[in-house]
Amino acid sequence: MNLNRFPRHALTFGPSPIHPLKRLSAHLGGKVELFAKREDCNSGLAFGGNKTRKLEYLIPEALAEQCDTLVSIGGIQSNQTRQVAAVAAHLGMKCVLVQENWVNYSDAVYDRVGNIEMSRILGADVRLDAAGFDIGIRPSWQQALDDVRRAGGKPFPIPAGCSEHRLGGLGFVGFAEEVRAQEASLGFRFDYIVVCSVTGSTQAGMVVGFAADGRADRVIGIDASAKPAQTRAQILRIAQNTAELVALGRAITDQDVVLDTRFGGPEYGLPSEGTLEAIRLCARQEGMLTDPVYEGKSMHAMIEMVRQGEFPAGSKVLYAHLGGVPALNAYSFLFRNG
Repeated sequence: MNLNRFPRHALTFGPSPIHPLKRLSAHLGGKVELFAKREDCNSGLAFGGNKTRKLEYLIPEALAEQCDTLVSIGGIQSNQTRQVAAVAAHLGMKCVLVQENWVNYSDAVYDRVGNIEMSRILGADVRLDAAGFDIGIRPSWQQALDDVRRAGGKPFPIPAGCSEHRLGGLGFVGFAEEVRAQEASLGFRFDYIVVCSVTGSTQAGMVVGFAADGRADRVIGIDASAKPAQTRAQILRIAQNTAELVALGRAITDQDVVLDTRFGGPEYGLPSEGTLEAIRLCARQEGMLTDPVYEGKSMHAMIEMVRQGEFPAGSKVLYAHLGGVPALNAYSFLFRNG
């Protein structure tokens, strides 16, 4: 497997830290050791997150093509678009963001706080669109690209979650290599890696990266799209394409993709009571914040899997914290009493 032949533009601090979740592990019975790898503080660019790691492999292409405008898309509280806006500002580029109405939630300040507020402060041209949730290529995004070209600019298209870009999986192949290096220092290997999945390239990259040492199916994806068939198909397709790109040396098959569909409801962007309980429990046991859209759902999944004995006793489980906490501000009503 060869990741080094792809140019990488550093946007992160370096390896994101891994630390034990000792109080949460003890609270859940102490039979399973939980750890977190903190992609939520991997960069100084507007709080970073998993998309910043992915963008390290897309940006060299944008620079080589002499593009002047990064164009991306997400929901109103998209972490992706906030991170693209920050990277554009960091590089001195323009940024156009399409923010669609992906979440069936109507807090009065939902489109003025959190991620979208930061994107506006970062100088992005933020365009609200009424279209609903989907993880595919969107007409509104194509329109934004055309608008930049008509104005004489040269846009660089970055799809939702970076996932439909052919290099979108590379960042999390690198994540797996980073974990292996950290495991060598820690003196043990993680038995399972828990990660939230929606547009698919984060888990897909991990599947390829951990396939290199036989752990592809130890990456436990937690669906947060509430459209798991679509998400699963996308993870598999991106993983297969990424495996070819990096010359993994073996095919990625359906058995390599594990996607737990129990925790994505009630729908994309809306937390269940279990999500909210997990957010509060993790915060009060560890001081670590998660969000109602993504990380709260994967945290809920990990907590329930420990409670139900789904991880064998003695397992060491790595929770991939992908970021997303800025969106908490948009859900302030749900947390009005803590």
